Amino acid sequence: MKRTHHCNALRPADAGKNVTLMGWVDTKRDLGGVTFIDLRDREGVTQVVFRPDSKVQETAQRLKSESVIEIAGLVTVRSPDTVNPKLATGQVEVVATSLVVHNACADLPFPMEDDKADKVNEDLRLEYRFLDLRRPRNLGLLKLRHKAARAIRAELDDQGFIEVETPTLFKSTPEGAREFLVPSRLQPGQFYALSQSPQQYKQMLMVAGVERYYQMARCYRDEDLRADRQPEFTQVDLEMSFIDREDMYALIEGILKRAWKEAIGVDIPTPFPRMSYREAMDRFGIDKPDTRFGMEIQDFTALFAGSAFKVFREAATTSGSVVRAINAKGLADLTQGELTNLENIAKAAGARGLAYIKCEGGEWKSPIVKFFSEEEKAALRQKLDIADGDIVFFAAAPWEQASTILGRVRLESAALLRAKGRLAIPADRYDFLWVIEFPLMLWDEEEKRYLSAHHPFTAPVPEDEPLLATDPAKVRGQHYDIVLNGVELGGGSIRIHDTAVQKRVFEDVLKIPADVVASRFGYMLKAFSYGAPPHGGIALGFDRVVAMLAGRSSIRDILAFPKTQSGQDLMAQSPGVATAKQLRDLRIRVVDEEPKAKG
Repeated sequence: MKRTHHCNALRPADAGKNVTLMGWVDTKRDLGGVTFIDLRDREGVTQVVFRPDSKVQETAQRLKSESVIEIAGLVTVRSPDTVNPKLATGQVEVVATSLVVHNACADLPFPMEDDKADKVNEDLRLEYRFLDLRRPRNLGLLKLRHKAARAIRAELDDQGFIEVETPTLFKSTPEGAREFLVPSRLQPGQFYALSQSPQQYKQMLMVAGVERYYQMARCYRDEDLRADRQPEFTQVDLEMSFIDREDMYALIEGILKRAWKEAIGVDIPTPFPRMSYREAMDRFGIDKPDTRFGMEIQDFTALFAGSAFKVFREAATTSGSVVRAINAKGLADLTQGELTNLENIAKAAGARGLAYIKCEGGEWKSPIVKFFSEEEKAALRQKLDIADGDIVFFAAAPWEQASTILGRVRLESAALLRAKGRLAIPADRYDFLWVIEFPLMLWDEEEKRYLSAHHPFTAPVPEDEPLLATDPAKVRGQHYDIVLNGVELGGGSIRIHDTAVQKRVFEDVLKIPADVVASRFGYMLKAFSYGAPPHGGIALGFDRVVAMLAGRSSIRDILAFPKTQSGQDLMAQSPGVATAKQLRDLRIRVVDEEPKAKG
């Protein structure tokens, strides 16, 4: 028999119809000799009634939750006092005349109700992910992901893009994250690398004249995992020819506007605000600022140039160093443990400690306040709007380090304030932001050379290009990040399309040896010499986009089969051990420990 309706379809207008439904037993209740079963499928729930005079009631009474059944019966309208307003089908029920048990369910490893399952250890839920995904809320997240992907594809199609698949098996490249290596059986001793992104391929598609390319690209990075990072992930990868940054901003704003509207019914205003990297670091201490709350960093370098407090005075009078502060309003009553945690966060960012002033009972409390003059106190009070119940944190260090220290303290302070109910941020607030004008190069003190701030294919801002030869640190890149509520959704850039400029960046600025350039990027330089158009692109982290749409802090929640923080798929028991034959065919030997260095 074939089902006639899904379990969210029936309404009062269907009364009198004979129907067939299939699905899982969600709940079962026996009341006054009558058995009620809520039958669930992907679309919803329908109540099924097994009356005492039914030939199948005895079987229905023995059913266990999550068993797969098929019922046939008559649709009837419920009496007004039994209507269930929580269900779309709550005005009707199906009086069963037949029942087929397709598969009885074993004892469940955890309860399936959302409020109970959420309290179950995540590893257990991931081991039984096929059960965890049955929960309507988790199926809803997969549907949300589908809606977002459909909206993005539709918008790109409307904008004239062509979806092109690029290889997953690539080669190892420098200047990126750690890669997954794949040994080649046909080329013994050589390795593919799983693609971190289709970056070089999509630039080749521009040289090939595709002009507008995209794909929902699977990408891989062998990095330590966290809530917003998985070893394999999906990005909306795209590239366009004959465009500038303004074209890219307009395109991405249109994509995200459509995704938010079609996936969750929210109209987001465009265009998005823009902020330079320098301003973001200066005000918020991070290049992906959460602008939903204040607590902005203020500079007091000039104020403390003559201070009696030696630490601040030395920082204020040392070239490149600053004295900066934030006011965590209403957080003066933090516990010693919370204060210690903030100090550890500051130290992890390079601080020697975390200077602070508490304002409680009309008094400033701090080991350092005795060194401050009345003028310094007045300036702090005025600029930081210090009031009773506030706590002020300071950083004295080189500008970028001081900004980073306070940026991390700011975010943790906001988390504490939210937990204490003193910082209200609406769940449906979406603060989109473009962060632009990043430095093209960053100096690496350990390697004593410049590294690409983004990747080595990013074009410099045209007016800064002459500085590549004299002062690379001052060169701004045509790089842009799209940020939402403190989360980087994606980033991209206008690319270098001139062979001479690209070669100069590789060899003269990044100091990549010519032979390495030739082996890793030779084909790109050759392709550019055959007429490469001006082009640029971006990659949106699709998993992060969906997590933000769903209001989830972890992307594991919106993936069908995520890995744990240790990179394991507990359901499929992956990764696994290779057989001796597999290793022999690949000419690989596994050692149990790190080889000891000679000498």
